[in-house]
Amino acid sequence: MLRKLMALPAGRRAKWAVIAVWIALLVPAGMLAGRLGEVEDNDNSAWLPADAESTEVAERVEDFMPAGTVPAIVVYERPGGVEDADLAKAEADAAAFASLDGVDGEPQGPFVSEDGEAIQIVVPVHKGKEGWDGLGAIVDDMTEAAEGGPEGLDFYVTGPAGNASDSIKAFSGSGALTAITALVVVAILLLTYRSPVLPLLPLLTAGGALVGSEAVIYLLAKHAGLVVNNQTSFILTVLVFGAATDYALLLISRYREELRRHEDRHEAMAEALRRSSPAIVASAATVAVSLMLLMFAVLKSTQGMGPACAIGIVVGLLAMTTLMPAVLVACGRWVFWPVKPKYGTARAERAGVWTRVGAMVAKRPRLVWVGTAVVLGAMAIGVLELKADGLAARDQFTSEPQSVTGEAVLAEHFPAGTGDPVYVITAVADAADVSALLADVDGIAGTAEPVVAGSEALILAELEDSPTSEAALATVERAREAVGGDALVGGSTAVLLDTQEAAARDSTVIIPIVLATVFLILALLLRALVAPLLLIATVVLSFGAALGVSALVFEHVFGFAGAEASFPLLVFVFLVALGVDYNIFLVARVRELAPSIGTKRAALEGLSATGGVITSAGLVLAGTFAAMGSLPLVFAAELGFAVAFGVLLDTLVVRSILVTALTLDTGRWMWWPSRLFRAQEPVAAEPDREPASATR
Repeated sequence: MLRKLMALPAGRRAKWAVIAVWIALLVPAGMLAGRLGEVEDNDNSAWLPADAESTEVAERVEDFMPAGTVPAIVVYERPGGVEDADLAKAEADAAAFASLDGVDGEPQGPFVSEDGEAIQIVVPVHKGKEGWDGLGAIVDDMTEAAEGGPEGLDFYVTGPAGNASDSIKAFSGSGALTAITALVVVAILLLTYRSPVLPLLPLLTAGGALVGSEAVIYLLAKHAGLVVNNQTSFILTVLVFGAATDYALLLISRYREELRRHEDRHEAMAEALRRSSPAIVASAATVAVSLMLLMFAVLKSTQGMGPACAIGIVVGLLAMTTLMPAVLVACGRWVFWPVKPKYGTARAERAGVWTRVGAMVAKRPRLVWVGTAVVLGAMAIGVLELKADGLAARDQFTSEPQSVTGEAVLAEHFPAGTGDPVYVITAVADAADVSALLADVDGIAGTAEPVVAGSEALILAELEDSPTSEAALATVERAREAVGGDALVGGSTAVLLDTQEAAARDSTVIIPIVLATVFLILALLLRALVAPLLLIATVVLSFGAALGVSALVFEHVFGFAGAEASFPLLVFVFLVALGVDYNIFLVARVRELAPSIGTKRAALEGLSATGGVITSAGLVLAGTFAAMGSLPLVFAAELGFAVAFGVLLDTLVVRSILVTALTLDTGRWMWWPSRLFRAQEPVAAEPDREPASATR
């Protein structure tokens, strides 16, 4: 029954039904996917756990001021001193700002700095129905209203609203990211197949999978409370294109083999599905389950990313095991033009590159795996240089937008925390004492008069340092210690601090759970205990090496200031899940061959048979993640580089050399305690004999 179900997309009539069902589903899915941006929540405080102190402050502060109001800090600078005309311009701009849609209340200022070289206006703006995404339009309106000032007077919009606006504009490049990702996939597939038509099929199928994924995520975000944001959206794009194309490569490779053995393409596809589906399904299940485990995170941005990306993997799997085979069979052999696989044709006699690699590894496998492990371990030492404790606003972009420049100007001429205060909520009876305690905290420039609402009071404390700097984070920690547990400390700096603490907790909790879960999946798939342990050890070593090299590159090549607190966890989940993915492709083939030719010979046959397709798959996945560097965001560039480098390391070194050497050295003990371990090993073929299933 299961075999018939798996072969359904290859049926003579069923293939058309499968294609028709997908078309019927993708038409409404396309309309829903286009509305995903409507349910994204890009408010930093909304990403935090409900019990975080800054989250509670964000909810209770609405009793003291209009909900959804954030400050936009407008700063003017004239080196050498502002002139009367500059001040008149600022006053006129303040009046103009007050009349703009989205400005909620009277602007404060203009204020001239003590050194006389800068002017500041604090404008309260309302996020409106669009949330943080709506701030981009408001800041654009303010910039347009302030154009045409005196020559030599520089103008910037910074503060929370300015930073949000520049972030929104950076994320708006996700459409270009999709296009770049698609071009990367096409380019690599063209090199792989040397066919002008075949690459279009995986690309279109992956595109359909992305649309279907976004539609499902939209419905869950709209009706089931799933938290998604811009970050999730662009990661989903590269993950679906990369992973789905990988599954397509494995299926196409097996289908091409079967076309040489079967005259009827429907029979060839049915056999290809039967033989490749277990490895594809197991690989997708490993990735999807690993991503779902992110639901154990307390940081809502990470918590929501897990199921969203898992949905992308599952929909990609369904597309590549139903729609893709149906389309391939419908097209016929001509789709492989100009090198069409012909029935009954033999393979070339010359050894492929992976056959030669296997032969070299087989000479001294123990020396090879020990030496490789030592090199990877040395690469992992670079982890000591990783600074994953969050990024200040000025360090979040690969370029320098106006909010970053404006923040530097503001810090040079005014107290850096102006316009973005720390919020402290306490009982009215304790307000005077709490104000006094805050005033004595190192890093607090001053406090305002308490604002009373019912039995509670709100105290605004100005920071001496930039609100997103490490010094400001330390000030918030000191403020919390000073005021004690009865008073609550919040604001944007406190949100950043709580985000870092939540991310650190998530890494500590989730990494062991992911490792244990992946081990169980591998044990069930391979029906053994030794092989899963060795495979997990190799991908963990690969993860450490990739993270170590990435840390050195970030600091000494790219000049990045650090990384987000959630960066190590996300890299771990992607690399461990995707690294095991390729090991499954290899070891599943080895286990398939071992009963007939022995484990050691099967290791060489498996490497030779899967080497080409896994290399192509690794290049596709690495290329799609590398495309994230097109976004002007440090987080995107870092995550893209680390995952791309790690995938290449897994593909070219860990899977081909380390795992093969370990399998050769371990022999049938790989399958302990399964029946395959207890069975008598077949006599291996002669060492110089060419593997029959080598992929050229």
